[in-house]
Order: sequence, then structure tokens, then C-alpha cells
Amino acid sequence: MSTAERRFSEPVGLDPRRAVQVLTTVETGTGTGAQRRGSGYRVTADAVLTAAHVVRDASLVRLRFFTEGGRTVELPGTQVWIDPVADIAVLGIECGPGLDGLPARDVPLVRFAHITGVVDCDALGFPKFKMRRGPASAVSGPPTVYRDSHHARGTTTSFSDVRQGTLELSLRAPEYDIDRDRSPWEGMSGAAVWSGGCLIGVVSEHHRTDGLGTLAASRVHRWYELLPPDRIRELSELIGLPAGAAQLEQLPLSQSEPWLRATAGNLASWVEKQWSSEEERRSVHDPFPMGVCFRNATGPFDNWSNIRQAPPHSQVPSTPLDLAGPLERIVEVYRKVPSRRLVVLGEAGAGKTILALRFVLDWLRAPVPGDPVPVIFSLGSWDPTTSLHDWMCSQLVRDYPDLNVPAPNGRSLADALLQGHRILPVLDGFDEIAEDLQSAALRAINATATGLLLTSRPKEYTKAVQTAGAVLRGAAGIMLDSLGLNDLAIYLRRASPPAPGGDETSTAWEPVLAELGKKPRSEGAENVAKAFSTPLMVALARTVYHSAHTQQPESKPQPEDLLDTSCFPTSTAVKDYLLSAFVPAAYDPPPTSSQTAGAGTVERRRRSWDAERAEDWLGYLARHLDLLGPDERVTHDLAWWELGTTMRRSSRALAVGGLAAVAFGVTTAIGNIPVDLVATSRGLDFALARGVVVGLLHGLAAGLIFGLIYWFMSGREGLKPLQVRTKLSRGAWKRRKESLRGAAVGVVVGVVAAVILLVLDRVAVRGLGLDDGQGGGRLAALVFIAELGFGGGLVFGLTALLEAPLQSESAARPTDLLNANRRRVAFRLTLWALVIGPAVGLVEGIWHGALRGIEVGAVFGLEAAFGAGLAYGCGLTAWGQWVALARIWLPLTGRLPWHLMAFLDDAHQREVLRQAGAVYQFRHASVQDHLSSKFQRRSAGESMGDPGNPPVSRPRQYNKGTYRKLH
Repeated sequence: MSTAERRFSEPVGLDPRRAVQVLTTVETGTGTGAQRRGSGYRVTADAVLTAAHVVRDASLVRLRFFTEGGRTVELPGTQVWIDPVADIAVLGIECGPGLDGLPARDVPLVRFAHITGVVDCDALGFPKFKMRRGPASAVSGPPTVYRDSHHARGTTTSFSDVRQGTLELSLRAPEYDIDRDRSPWEGMSGAAVWSGGCLIGVVSEHHRTDGLGTLAASRVHRWYELLPPDRIRELSELIGLPAGAAQLEQLPLSQSEPWLRATAGNLASWVEKQWSSEEERRSVHDPFPMGVCFRNATGPFDNWSNIRQAPPHSQVPSTPLDLAGPLERIVEVYRKVPSRRLVVLGEAGAGKTILALRFVLDWLRAPVPGDPVPVIFSLGSWDPTTSLHDWMCSQLVRDYPDLNVPAPNGRSLADALLQGHRILPVLDGFDEIAEDLQSAALRAINATATGLLLTSRPKEYTKAVQTAGAVLRGAAGIMLDSLGLNDLAIYLRRASPPAPGGDETSTAWEPVLAELGKKPRSEGAENVAKAFSTPLMVALARTVYHSAHTQQPESKPQPEDLLDTSCFPTSTAVKDYLLSAFVPAAYDPPPTSSQTAGAGTVERRRRSWDAERAEDWLGYLARHLDLLGPDERVTHDLAWWELGTTMRRSSRALAVGGLAAVAFGVTTAIGNIPVDLVATSRGLDFALARGVVVGLLHGLAAGLIFGLIYWFMSGREGLKPLQVRTKLSRGAWKRRKESLRGAAVGVVVGVVAAVILLVLDRVAVRGLGLDDGQGGGRLAALVFIAELGFGGGLVFGLTALLEAPLQSESAARPTDLLNANRRRVAFRLTLWALVIGPAVGLVEGIWHGALRGIEVGAVFGLEAAFGAGLAYGCGLTAWGQWVALARIWLPLTGRLPWHLMAFLDDAHQREVLRQAGAVYQFRHASVQDHLSSKFQRRSAGESMGDPGNPPVSRPRQYNKGTYRKLH
């Protein structure tokens, strides 16, 4: 279903399927029952909110629901809670929460609000003026009289009826008022009043003196003044009313910062587009999501009075909320928690990340005005010594470059969104933070007051709470359940191809499912049941055995092999085997997904990856992540600009400096040869000899300088990509301060470079007897220094003036940042050629004549662009670091493929990697850990040269002895 369709089918606020006509019978003294009609709204799965006077003294209550086809469903109701002073009542639906057209799971809690100004409003009820007469027929009998629904729309204000404390609703008036003794609005009482997706009141009465177009409603905010704390608490438990008036939403929404609302809206569309694509890529709905469920978690959580935000003076302890449900109800369950803080616990592979993804998409596909934008943050890359706010701000800027633009208040848009509580952090992978930092992380999260959803393994979370000595304030907890046998059987049958000519019960999994269904189970079946208790292992098993029943079954692994206890003595052995077999299975056969233009090229690249080599490369990447964090702590964000940074800094500096030396030296050598051929009479031999010497000296100097600069700039982390683009706009003048600072730096760089070149050419080259007589005297040297100083200042100043924050109007992908940084280097090459060449040529032309100016200008332009510019790009940018390490050195040593980005994209297509904004991550931490461990074992065997411990290789065919061969 498309987003537009979901937004239409899942209305914000008022849902017509939940409007109720309330029919009551009141006993009279004559023994006959008087009939009354009112309206109501289904606020929870089994509760209807209405006005107290509608059901007061009623001996019988019937609730009439209307389906989309116009049919009615009438159910008995009971009075659960009533208060005549506030004029509100809660009715129970006696025959269960399910109704035709609206199952209980589709009844999320409503939101309540307090209005502070003029707002639009609407209500759905059954007033008297909507009386209709149905047609007579042989089937239904004589004509029936009924009241149809009326959608009243208008405005309300907080400034009227201040003394009475009600809302004055200004609505479109009925055309006629025939019965002066009865209001045409009779029967509208009890209808819920909505504004901005929130319930703000309940229609209570019609004052005839106000006119036909005005109704009065009981105001939600006034309930807190009219009801004692214990009654508020009861109402909160019944309908989800916030425990305190301060927790009500405020309407109208602030109009002071429209740019912030617009930014939040843009971010919501980027996040939805990003994760919708990733959900499709991860095959979450192929053929359907696994039946993951959750329940209330037990353990170290805050008390329910804090979670339910009970008033401080309340003496009655709050009862727990029922938070159990299936995965598709996670947004409803989260909205049930008044504190808006929820911890999701689950074992490794239980589906925590998929739950976080589902939460984000379901939240965004059923938007409520004023809601913050949920953003997933992978906590494995957070060092709690950095504040959570600053870290989240950097993650937002990395993944959504448009948020790096300065806001009107001077901060970046990312920072403004966080400060304005427009971001709902979905903190995924608390357990992936280094163990000794988890308690500090918990304390840092506790220091925030924002709502959040946090996922973790139970053991790590419990230990962090015990070490920190404090629970996560205001947070409720849910625990992901293990997969049930029935859900497992349905999924494996539907996700596996049947035998030729068979139905879904003829898949290769039937022997395993049959054993799992026996009571008692065999030892092998018990091992499989324990291993398959998490969605991760089931998904891996599906990949490993995807074609076991259709292609050469005698040479393919069969699911029933997992029952063999001689090969798989424990459930851990089953898991280890699935992790070992996953990558080879993912690369055999290659995927054949069709894409848009260029799909053929992508498919050919995929077919070229050998499974064994691919596993080696993936193992190196996994080990790289193990060593990337501070103090060798494991991280999970695979960023292209960090590849190779786990090498020794001296090795990196040598590689980067060497590339800069080649770029500058070769360009200088080639540029000097034609100059000596044209400007001197020494001949070709001299020109070649001098060109080689000058190239070597200049290259060594450039390599040494850029290598040392890289040494001091990089440290352990390497160079970060700059999220900038080249843009000449009317707002460029705002960057004049940055431009002036850049020009000053450029002057210094140009002067230093000129002095170094003069020393090399006038001392070293002349000392070798290769002076070509083109250098001139002291005055020429000073002019040369001035030329390069002026040119450098102009280049650096223009660069700062013309570079603006990168914009993509979507979530950044890894290739987006790479291409942007490559374009930035190319821009600088062009700018250096177009600025330094003409600047030097102009001065030389004035000094020595036009021919000399053209000659020197052309040479310096080429040397500046392809020498200094390329050396700068290779040595001092993230793209240059990437080229030197990941595109040259690591492939040259066999640790990574030459077409690295194509390989990473292919691994993403095969679901070995997943994409999280501008970085890749392994499908699961367990996959990363397994590949890293195997890579270490392989490397240890190769380094020792032990013939008895050769590098582990993957057999091309699988059989029942595969497990023994692998371990």
C-alpha cells in the first residue's frame, strides 16, 4: 500500500469507523422505557467515550457502529465510569473488542490536547436534523426511521465561555429549526471534538440563545480542575488520558518558527523514503513479515507512577499498562506510554532492528500533526564521552546533508531540530556500545528529557542499569518473544519453493517441521527449535537452503541435515553452521534482480564475485570494524572514508605521501621538459635530465610535506569527508569572513611553497649542474614568492566563497558523499589551473613580455592543477585517503577488491550488508563477529605457515559432513 493510500485509510485523529451512536433506555414510573439517543467515540479497543447526561439513569445501553458499507453493528454497552460534574462517561463494549471492519489491533489510543487560541475543529455525531426514512421492501418490511451521521466542521476558541469552562463550537447551522421544543442538534451530545489530530472535548449541550450554529463542549483541560486526582487516574487507565494537564498537547501549534516545521516535514519525507527503500531491500515483506510479538518486560525499569506521569500528590500507585502485542502494533503500544519512553529488549537476532525500522515507517505513514520525526541512530558508533546531543547532530548532518545549512537562529538545522524537540530518537543497539561505557551511556541518555525508543539485549541493559545505579527514567519495557512453532512453519513453507508439482506442504522443510511438531521432540529437533527461536537464524536458514529442493538436491545442503546430532550436537552448533554457510549461499547463485538502466552492468559485476574471495574481503572489513573504535572497541558503521585507517599511521602517511609525491613529481617533470626545450638551447638530453631531477626533488618534497601534514591531521580517525558543493549564489557574500580567512591561509601556503621551490631549484638543482638560467636574480625570486602568495590567497579565498553545504533532498548514500568529495577535488584542480596559471602568467608577461607570460602561465597552470592540486587532493582530503588506501594499497595487497564500491553495493543487494544513511553495516552483529573471527583464524594460519593449519576454505558442495569440515 502506498503512503498516500495509508494516509487516506488511516485518518489522523477522527476515524469515522470509531464513531458510535449511543441508544439508551430509561425506566419511567409508568413501567415503559423512555428512549434517548446520543453520540460517542471508541477511544480504546473496548471503551467508548460519551457525555454523562446521555447515559445517566439508563437501564439499558446499546452501541451502534456503522461500517464503511453503510451497515450497522449493534452491541450492548455497560457504564464503566461516569462523572456528572465534568459531564463525561466511559462505556464498555460487552461482547469483545473486535468489530466488523475495525479489529482491536487497529484501535490506537487517541491523543488529548488543550487549546490556547482559535483552532479548526470537527466532530462526528447523530443529531436529530439528520433523521431519515428508509425505503420499504419485501425483505426489510415497512419503512424504517433512523438518524444518519453528520460531520460537523467549524472553529472553536479558548476565549469564549471562560466562566463556564466549556468550548464554544462555531459550526455550520442546520437550515431549519422546525421543532421549537427540541433542538435540531439533539443526539449530538457525547460526540468527540477534534483539532489537529487530538481530542479536545466532548459535545455537551446546545444553548438555543447562542443560535443554531453554536454548540458547547466539555473541555479536556477543564477535567483536571473538576476531577480529583484519583478520578483522573482512573480515567487515565481507561482511555489513556495523560496523568497531568501539563502532558496535554498544546494547540494551536507554534507559528513562530515555520521554517522549523518545514524542515521537520522535509526530514520526515527523507526518512520515510530512505527506510522504505531499505525495508524493501531487506525483503522484510517477502513473502510476509515474520510473526514477531512482544510482551511487558520484567527487570530494572522505572515505577509505573513515573511512566504514567502521575501527579506528585497522588497516593495511589499506578498499575502497569498492557504493552503486549504483535510487531505491527508497536506504534500503538508506544503511544500508550504517557512518558513516550520505551525500551525494547530482545536476544541477539530477535528482531530489534526490524522493530525499530517498522516503528519509524508506521509512525511516518500515519502522521499526527505536531509529532516529532523518528530517526534511527545506531548506538554502536557513539562514544559516550561525546554528548548525546552533539553525536546525534553529527549523525544527522552525515546522513541528511541538507540539515547542515545554517538556520535563521544561527545554529545548523540539525541542531535546531534537536533543540526544538522535533526529533524522536530511535536508539538502536545499546548493547553494541563498549561494555565499560554502557553505564555512562545510560546516564547520558537519562540526562535528556525527550521521548525515545531504545533497543538492547536484556543482559547488557540490566548490567548497565546495575552499574549506573539508576534505571532509564520514565521508560517502560517490552521483551521480544521467541518465534512460535506455528509462525515458523507458516513462514518456512511460504518462503521456500515447493517440490516440482507439489503444494506449499512439499517444501524441503517438511521433515524438520514434522520433527519439531512431535512431543516429545528428539534431541536434534530440540537443537533446531532453540536455534530457530529468532528471526535472524530463520532468515539465514532460508538463504542457506533457498534452492535445496529444486536444484541438484543430492549436492545441495538439506534442512533435515540439521537434525543430525553427530554433526550438530547443540543449538550453538546449528547457529554456527548457518553463520558459516550464509555468505557462500548469498553468493551462489548470483542475484538476477532487474533494475532500471544499467542493470545488465550491475548484474555482470555481481556474477564476477567469487564466493570464497568475497568472504575473505568481507572478513577483512569485519576485522577492520573490530579495530576501528577507540582502544580497539568494536564499531558497526562501515564508512568508505575510514577504510584502511586501522593501518599504522606511519604506513598511512607513507601511502598518502607517496601518492602526493607521484602526482606532484610527475607533473613537475613533464612541465619542465618543454620549457627547457623552448627557452634554452641545451637540447633534449639536458631537458630530460633536468626534468627527471626536478620531478624527483619536487616529488620527494611534496611527499614529505603532505605525508607529515597527513600524519598530524589524521591521528587514529583519518580524514572526514566534507559535505560541501560548489555553488555561486546570492548568499555567497555571507561567507565573506570564511573567504578572508581562507585567503590568509592561502597566502601563507603560497609563500611557503614558493620558498621551498626556490631552495630546490636554486640550491639543489643548480648544485647538480642542471641550472637552465631561467630563475633570475633576487628580484625575480621575490616576484615569484609574491606570485604564488597572491595566487594561493586567491584560490583559497574563492574556494571558501564558492563552497556551500551539500544538498541532496534525501538521505545521503555512501556513494553520494564519495562523489561529492571527488567533485570537490576536481573543482579545486580546475580552480588552481584557472587562477594560479593566469595570475603568474600576467605578472611574468608584464615583467618579461607576452610570450614569456603565456609560456610560464601555461606551465604553472598545469603544474598547479595536476601537481599541487592533485597532491592536495590525494594527501589532505577524505577522497585522497580513500584512493591511496582503499583503491590502491588494500587492493594491491589483496585485502579488498579493486572495484570496492561495486562490491559493497553488491553485498548490500545480497543482504549481506545493510545501508544506514551514509554508511554500510553488516546484516547483523553476529554475522560481523563470525566473519571477523574467521578472518583472524585464517590470517593466523597464513602468518604461521603451519601446513597443519591451512587457511579455511569453503567447500563448493555441501553434504552432511559440512559442519565437521568447517570446524
